[in-house]
Amino acid sequence: MRAYEVMIIIDTDVDDAGVRQVLARVGELVGAEGGTVATSDTWGRRRFAYEINKKHEGIYVVLQITTSATNLDSLDRVLRLADNIVRHKILRLPDKEAAKRGLVGASVTPAPAG
Repeated sequence: MRAYEVMIIIDTDVDDAGVRQVLARVGELVGAEGGTVATSDTWGRRRFAYEINKKHEGIYVVLQITTSATNLDSLDRVLRLADNIVRHKILRLPDKEAAKRGLVGASVTPAPAG
């Protein structure tokens, strides 16, 4: 299993039900790849550093997911094509960080000194 962190910025024109719908769709896509959404952290409305698509704010959501899939192309494609998603980023967490967060077991053993 590999751990990923997904940040999604949703358009502020979307209501709470729309945000839940986006998160449900992401959960479905991750589940289809054989993974799970470990945590979902909604940061709420945040101001952008610069204007994006004539908008100054977005709704930030950070998800931590675990999956055995080596790529998340379908998730990336759906997020890229969605009209209510301003930006998104999928990052693979290093094994040590994933183990520290409790997402996966400590699969990396340190090399002996010497």
